[in-house]
Amino acid sequence: MPVLLHPVYFPNIHTFSILARHEIVWETWDNYQKQTYRNRCYICTDQGRLMLNIPIKHVGGKEGRQLYRDVQIDYSENWPRQHWRTLQTAYRTSPFFEFYEDDLAPLFERKERYLMDFNLKTIAAICECLQLPFQDKRTKSYLQPAVDMLDARDLVHSKGEKPPQQVPYIQVFGDRHGFISNLSILDLLFNEGSRAVDYLRNQTLSLDV
Repeated sequence: MPVLLHPVYFPNIHTFSILARHEIVWETWDNYQKQTYRNRCYICTDQGRLMLNIPIKHVGGKEGRQLYRDVQIDYSENWPRQHWRTLQTAYRTSPFFEFYEDDLAPLFERKERYLMDFNLKTIAAICECLQLPFQDKRTKSYLQPAVDMLDARDLVHSKGEKPPQQVPYIQVFGDRHGFISNLSILDLLFNEGSRAVDYLRNQTLSLDV
């Protein structure tokens, strides 16, 4: 059965495990909400778990609520440069950063207008790195409840999230911070390379029966 997911910024490992093992339908008709993975992801640096946040253009007045698909990225500050430099600093000593950096760097060089479009491109880029098919089926209206699909839209929430138990893999700063679970798929990619696919397919998911 297909799984209904939000397209988010470099999804965490749990979400990408679902993507690697199920047919996916992307939710594209919901309202934007703050404090979600729609515009943030978490990586590990020498200081520990760190959030990378994409600033957005806020709509004021009566139009304060807007569809996620209409949310535009704010480039008043050069956050793409900051994010990429942070990734370089955090993962340049990881086993596979140099192997994938040429595939991912262009994402931070183009100015995509809409947040959802950019997020889908980050997911497609990771799928290409892992040689997984990128699934681009999208909803045509907002469904509540989801019909003929498993609803995993709650995974978009980052506030109050309880990280799932995951099998530890070697992380760059594991000797300092121990294993940090459910970081962005970037962490797994840079540390495990092509082995990340097997890791994703062997995780216990909340969707598992």
